[in-house]
Amino acid sequence: MVSGLLAAGHRVSTCSRTPSAFIEELSNGPLSANFRYSRLDMGDLTAYDAFLEASVAWGGPLYGLVNNAGMAMAGLLASSRDADSERILRVNLLGPLAMSRLAAGCFLRQRTGGRIVNISSIIGSRGYKGLAAYSSSKAGLDGLTRALARELGRLQVTVNSIAPGYMKTDMSVEFTQDQLAQIVNRTPLKRLGTPKDVVGLLLFLLSDAAAFITGQVILVDGGLSC
Repeated sequence: MVSGLLAAGHRVSTCSRTPSAFIEELSNGPLSANFRYSRLDMGDLTAYDAFLEASVAWGGPLYGLVNNAGMAMAGLLASSRDADSERILRVNLLGPLAMSRLAAGCFLRQRTGGRIVNISSIIGSRGYKGLAAYSSSKAGLDGLTRALARELGRLQVTVNSIAPGYMKTDMSVEFTQDQLAQIVNRTPLKRLGTPKDVVGLLLFLLSDAAAFITGQVILVDGGLSC
């Protein structure tokens, strides 16, 4: 998504717990002037203010927020630890809630409209055995999307969720090969999604073409939910 946003001409300020080869490449590449990176654990809600303040100081007035951080831990709820569930909810739901609050403050001061896009999951509406806390966090994120769309509409700020289906990402390593095969078999397009499948919709929702679309949860799942 970062690559797609940069290619489309956006300036991107992003963060993660640890830097990666991807971050290093962008930081020293031809698009580095439009790219800013901070090391930040999204579970630390106290660090958000400084991140957004520095991002606006670097990039100018806030145009859009993409809440994409997420984590999951597989396991039946009866045998899981409360601490693990709390960590998932903190990163997946309380984090976007806190970051959206800060972004809403920026939009309120700027009065120039804006965009918030939450990266949710099909599991928020369908559920999946062994992912109760993750499913709860994503269902909550969709609820945040609808409520915040009503709150910020008067400012011409749109708020939408993208709910990917099962994707080829680091999070899918939790599934066994048999589980992945079953998912692919149930998916009309007969494959897992990739991050590139999400980028087009993200760019659309951030664009002027989507100025009258808000409060929506849009599935990108290869037809699995149809």
